This record gives sequence, C-alpha cells and structure tokens, in this order.
Amino acid sequence: MRRSLKVLLVGAGVLLLAGLGVTLLREDAPEVTPVQPPGVPVAAVAPTVPGGAVPPVTTSGARPSPAPVPEPTDTELEELAASLKGRYGKNLSEPHAQIRLVEDLMRFFQQRYPDRWREELLAFLKAHFPEHYDTLAAMLRNREDYEKWVRDNDHYLKGLSEQERRAAIRDARNRLFGKDVADRIWAAELKNQAIGDTLRSLDSLQGKSVEEKLSTFKQRLQEVHGEQLGAVLERHQQELMNRFLDVSSVQTDLGAMSAEERSRNLRAIRRELGLDEEALKRWDTLDQSRDARWDAGLKYMAERQTLAKELSGEELEARLVEIRARYFGAEAESIGQEEASGFFRFERPRRWGRN
Repeated sequence: MRRSLKVLLVGAGVLLLAGLGVTLLREDAPEVTPVQPPGVPVAAVAPTVPGGAVPPVTTSGARPSPAPVPEPTDTELEELAASLKGRYGKNLSEPHAQIRLVEDLMRFFQQRYPDRWREELLAFLKAHFPEHYDTLAAMLRNREDYEKWVRDNDHYLKGLSEQERRAAIRDARNRLFGKDVADRIWAAELKNQAIGDTLRSLDSLQGKSVEEKLSTFKQRLQEVHGEQLGAVLERHQQELMNRFLDVSSVQTDLGAMSAEERSRNLRAIRRELGLDEEALKRWDTLDQSRDARWDAGLKYMAERQTLAKELSGEELEARLVEIRARYFGAEAESIGQEEASGFFRFERPRRWGRN
C-alpha cells in the first residue's frame, strides 16, 4: 500500500512540473507554448517550457470517467498524510509547496472519488492539515479557477504573439492568485524565460565573438540567479552548455573556425560554465572522437555517392558493406541498418560540441 502511494505521488509530482512550468532548465529554448485544454496533448514538437498549461487534473463535467479504483482505507489516508507532510510540511508557508500539495491531492482524490473528489479532498485537508486549511482550500479554488481560465481562453491565447500570450497569462495568474503568490509559484519559469530571451538575443549581436556572447550569457545568468548561480551551474552544467551551443550564431561562428581555434573556444565555454579540469579533458577527448567520426563519415558519404552513380542493386550493396566496414569497423552493421531504414546520420548538420 505504501508503495502504491509513493508511485502515485511521484507521478503526480512529475506531471505538476510539466504543467506548471516550474522546471528550472531545459535543453530547448524556453519559448512559451500555446496553452492546451485539459486532456488535449501538446503537438509533437521540441519540448518547451509551458507558459500557462496546467496539469491534466480536470475539474469540468466533461472529464472522462476513470476506471473504478477502490476507495482508500483509513490506513492508506494516514499514510498519504504522512507522506505529504514529509515532503511538503516544512515548506507549506511557500505557495510553490502549497500548490504542489494541492495538485498531488487533486490527482489522488479525483481517481479515488470521481464524483465527490473535492469534498473528500477538503475533508482530508481539514483532518490532516488543520493549521493550513484556509490557505490550502483557497489555493485549491484558485487552481480550479486558473484551469478554467486556461480552458476557456485556449483559442484566444493561440492567436496571440509570444509576448502577448505571456502578458495575458501573467495577468490571469496575478488576478487569480495575487501577484506575490503567482511570482513565487512560477519563479522558475520566469527565470527560464529570461534566460531563453537572452539566448535568442545573442543571434542579433552582430560582429560579436563567441567569447563576447558567452560573457553576455553569463552576465544574464548572474542577474537572474544571483547568489544561487554557483549552485545552478553545479546542477545544470550540461543544460546550460547545450543551450548556449544550440544558439544558431554560436554554431555558425564555431563552424567558421579552424579546428584548433574551435577546440580552444569549446574548452573556454565549458570552463566558464563551471566544468573542472578533469571534465574538460574528457570533453577534449570526446571532441576528438567526434571529429574523427565525422571526418570518416563525410569521406564515406562522398565515396558512397560515387559508387551509387556507377553501380546498383546487389552489386552496389556489396560494395557499400565493404566500405562501411573500412570506415566504421564495429559500427558498420548498425549504420547499414540505419541506411536501410532511410536514415543517413552524416547528412545531419554538424553541431559543434553537440554531436
């Protein structure tokens, strides 16, 4: 029973992060996505930080009926209360913790009591969190109102520009939760948006070197995270490095460099974003391995194209097996399988420091 509670709450926490947009860092540029109504999946595009999407804990009458789940026993409810107190108890003065607890409970009680989940949830709060009942009950009301606003304004929001959509979502959050509470709930998202805006702005820095763009990026990180920057760099070195390297103009600049100059710049980027000497050496080795692989891959593709003009059918395939073995050794068979499926890895763009 305790294991089932743990699985449920962990799953709820993951969905909450996806829905409320509280993730600190993502590899992809943090553009605000169009808000989706509950139950409708976001289009299959590169993941971004949501700007107003809410987790799929539905409150409307149109919610599909879940599969019957046994009502929890008193023991199970006691275990649930203990688990939540252990997870959030010390931080329940913080709106971020309050809404996470509320959303965990919404998922639990909607599953267990689909017809009277709200009443059971409030009774649970009164029994197990009496000192926080008024605050948590108000957070539940605001959370439901916000979900309704998201659902009702979905079409309108999709028609706005990114900046207009952000403003509309921010105004709704401030109105429903209060500005101070909203800022604290979505603090990580606001930081993420600020960093993403800076990364996109780097493409407009005409004539600036990679070093100067990196300096601008680091300065903005300092402004956004302040005293927490050291901890952020320690936890998110890879994400930050990838996001900077994914900037189009940075890739263009790196591609225009000699191999030696590019190696120096990649090392400087990684060092400035907190990697130690041992990690820098490992990256140097990986870069060299990638360069050798791409060099072999481009030579292979050129030879492949020449053969394809001269041969066909089984004769062509036999020669390709031969040259793949010569260029790629143990990887030759998997590369052949990729090509049979229509994928040619060396036709992808080279992304310096990334592949």
